Amino acid sequence: MSFTFVKEIPSPEQICKEYPLSSRSTEVKAKRDAEIAKVFTGESDKFLVIIGPCSADNEDSVCDYISRLVPIQEKVKDKVIIIPRIYTNKPRTTGEGYKGIVHQPDPEKKPDLLQGLIAMRKMHIRAIEESGLTPADEMLYPTNWSYLSDILSYVAVGARSVENQEHRLTVSGCDVPVGMKNPTSGDLSVMLNSVIAAQARHTFIYRHWEVKTDGNPLAHTILRGAVNKHGNAIPNYHYEELQFLLEKYQETNLVNPAAVVDTNHANSDKQYQEQVRIAKEVLHSRRHSGDIHKLVKGLMIESYIEPGSQKIGCGNHIYGKSITDPCLGWDESERLIYEIAENC
Repeated sequence: MSFTFVKEIPSPEQICKEYPLSSRSTEVKAKRDAEIAKVFTGESDKFLVIIGPCSADNEDSVCDYISRLVPIQEKVKDKVIIIPRIYTNKPRTTGEGYKGIVHQPDPEKKPDLLQGLIAMRKMHIRAIEESGLTPADEMLYPTNWSYLSDILSYVAVGARSVENQEHRLTVSGCDVPVGMKNPTSGDLSVMLNSVIAAQARHTFIYRHWEVKTDGNPLAHTILRGAVNKHGNAIPNYHYEELQFLLEKYQETNLVNPAAVVDTNHANSDKQYQEQVRIAKEVLHSRRHSGDIHKLVKGLMIESYIEPGSQKIGCGNHIYGKSITDPCLGWDESERLIYEIAENC
């Protein structure tokens, strides 16, 4: 019924100093950040593809996967910006199960959060150094933002976190685009309120400091589907849903109205193969309506080397196969990115 203090965790400054991002990669990030920001401000008509494993569970396979994106990015660079998902924190509905590499650097062993923070940073740095593609991660713990603030080009706040004031206020101080997902209930007003909060200025407590923020004009929405009281998935990527979100945006004073569509989760009812069809439908909606074309800035896709998923603790792991939600395999993913580039 009480806390047991296991070990003191080094500050972000200490860990960032021990595991620094190279000056070359810092320059790459600055260039990528500017290019991605222009998509959200409307200065660029390029389309974002935020793609990668459900959870970044293994450094070698994750970096292998991201390296495969590099030649594709070069071929589609005039139309598409690829942002690799390196999700190192995983929210769990009941608190049980694998919570990401931050908790368990080895998914088969007990939690070790100090080594997890180090593993998280090392994997992100290696991915950038080897690929030149700056990544996305989920903000599960707002105070962990400082461990990756010099690395990430995109951040997502999940459906279970989006109503939390600490997440909203922290996002107001982030200097990269942050997507706020609709809650699991599907209530779009909650999602839009989170964006209003994220775009505003705030004074609050962060990591033992009183801090002030200027607001994040690149905060935006992510549609990930909903679940009703019976546990049934309710998608919200259809044309009518996108039009409704556009109308709700117009009732606000938000700057840079934008949405990203998550093709998995409740939108696919976790039927991961459906992501291909969903992506194509969203692209069709963008072609049909100029307003929706301006609103929808990208897609979020769960993809890995091998299709499907596997369980932890079942013996030999299959290299490059998800240990959380099932993902598209590499061949399907490669074809899909090219199709997106042709039709966005």
